[in-house]
Amino acid sequence: MRILLAIDDTDNMDSKGTGAIAALIAESMLRDGFGIPSFITRHQLLVHPDIPYTSHNSAMCFPADIDGTRIDELATFCSGLLERECADGSDPGLCIAALDRITNGEELIGFGRRAKGEILTKEEALVLATRFGVHLSEHGGTGDGVIGALAGVGLRLWGNDGRMRGSLKGPQPGESWRVRDLLEQADVEAVRSVAGDAIDENECVLIGDKPKTVMREGASVLLLSARRIGAGEARWETLPKKLLREY
Repeated sequence: MRILLAIDDTDNMDSKGTGAIAALIAESMLRDGFGIPSFITRHQLLVHPDIPYTSHNSAMCFPADIDGTRIDELATFCSGLLERECADGSDPGLCIAALDRITNGEELIGFGRRAKGEILTKEEALVLATRFGVHLSEHGGTGDGVIGALAGVGLRLWGNDGRMRGSLKGPQPGESWRVRDLLEQADVEAVRSVAGDAIDENECVLIGDKPKTVMREGASVLLLSARRIGAGEARWETLPKKLLREY
C-alpha cells in the first residue's frame, strides 16, 4: 500500500525541527519493518501574524510503501513517537493517507493549496479528513498542527509543490556532473531548466551548495539555471538556496 505521511507544528525554537522528526519517523518505520519510505519534502504554508509557527510555517511529508494490514498499527506507532519527541509548547498534527482509499483527491489538493494563502481552522481540517478518508490526529497543545499536516498531504499529492528536505547525497559543491549521471542519483527523476524544458543528458552541470530537487508534475525534479560561461565550462548550474525558497 502506498501512503503519504505528513506532520506539522512539532517544534519550538530550542528543539529539533519538524524535518528532523519527520526523518526520525521515516527511519523508525524502516527499522521496525513498517515499510520503505521515500524522501521528505518541505511545504511552505501561509506566514501570517494570526498563525503560530516556529520559524517558517512549513509542513513535512513523505510517501512510503507499507503493508496495508498494518496502517492502523503505524498510526499508533507514529502517534507515540510524536508524543515522545515533540517539543513543549508545540501543537503537533499527524496525517496518514492511503492513496487507494482517498475519496476526494481534488478537494484534498485544494485544501493544501488554500493553506498556502488562507487562514484555515482545525475544525475544518478534522471534518474534511473524515470526508477524504484519511487519518488525522492531534498530539498536544492546541492540536492546530493538523491543519498543516493535512495540507502537507494535499500538496504532496498535487505534485507541484515542495522541495526536498536536506540535499542530494552524491553531487558536491563545485563539482561538474553530466545530466545523465545526475539522473542516476536516488530521488532525481528528471532534470529540467527553470522554464521546465528538458536538458540534454550530455550537458554538464556545475553543482552549487546543497543541491536539491523540487516536486513538479508529480516527479522529483532537479531544476537548473543557465550560466554565462567561457569555453569548456558547464552551461548549467543547480539553483541557489534563495531561488529554491520559491518552491
